Amino acid sequence: MVKRLKFIAIVGTNASFSFNRLLLNYMQERYRDLAEIEVQEIKDIPLFNEDMMSSPPKCVLELIDKVTEADGVIFATPEYDHAVPAALKSVLEWLSSVAHPLLHKPVMIVGGSYGVQGTVRAQINLRQILDAPGVMADILPANEFMLGTVKDKLDKEGITHEKTAEFLDQCFGNYISFVKDHIMCQAKLLTKEEV
Repeated sequence: MVKRLKFIAIVGTNASFSFNRLLLNYMQERYRDLAEIEVQEIKDIPLFNEDMMSSPPKCVLELIDKVTEADGVIFATPEYDHAVPAALKSVLEWLSSVAHPLLHKPVMIVGGSYGVQGTVRAQINLRQILDAPGVMADILPANEFMLGTVKDKLDKEGITHEKTAEFLDQCFGNYISFVKDHIMCQAKLLTKEEV
């Protein structure tokens, strides 16, 4: 029996309304036959505080467990001042200090913003963070889904621009292949260790 892939899709903002949340909800529905996607909010996760590392909040431990158990993680980030939102950076600090669940975890990055360039700088910033020694995620290369002028192409029903939806399909298909290759490599490593 083929294992059904399970992804955690992290909304990269604590705002009550976010096009990036709509984007993840759209992906959850559109790709439901390809994978189980659980959309994960971060609005209740407190600001990272090194003093709390010995006794982290329950919500942080729950997020660590979800990331650990997932086959992959999808981040949807807006762009604030050429970077990821402070709330997302704080979550990544929790995920690189209390435990290291993103270590070699296959990651896909998407994002939408009002500007023409989409979330290009935020995604560059996020890739740098995910590549840091304490994080070391395995980031899907080349497939950069940066949804510019988002309010004209995305609503509560999903992506309204056909070519944009097709490009997301292509990126997600490549992510599925990336994750499957990752799982196969991990299985081979475990087999070698057993021998």
